[in-house]
Amino acid sequence: MTPTHIRNSAKAVILHEGSVLLTRNIWDGREGHFLPGGGQEPGELLPDTVRREVREETGLTVNVGPLLWVLEAWIRDREPVAKNYHRVEIVFLCTVDGSPELVGGTEQDTGQIGLEWVPLDKATALETLAPRYRNNLAALGAGGIPTATYLDW
Repeated sequence: MTPTHIRNSAKAVILHEGSVLLTRNIWDGREGHFLPGGGQEPGELLPDTVRREVREETGLTVNVGPLLWVLEAWIRDREPVAKNYHRVEIVFLCTVDGSPELVGGTEQDTGQIGLEWVPLDKATALETLAPRYRNNLAALGAGGIPTATYLDW
């Protein structure tokens, strides 16, 4: 049996003028859209993680707002050595602090090929964005801030 590694990740739903910021990535040979964010470092608080990861991937500075979603999953990584991950994604609502101009980050994720402000009404129908996020972005488009929700994979 392959050991399981726990991986916490902080993600951002960054809203600006009716759009959400998504990264464009190549994942498993296909193009996909993801929420900016990434892995928590030991000793790092989750809001600090999301600020650092957003800055690295997008070049933007964000204000971290309320907790939106907690997503939990078990993933088997195939390369280079098979590992099982117990993954927990904690998603925060964020706003841009300063200019929303997309200039790119200094440490983009492997496979990241771009950044895109996507209107919320289009993001909720975007087939390249995971359904668990698409379905929950609709409530934000209606102007409401939902209470924190647990999402299973």
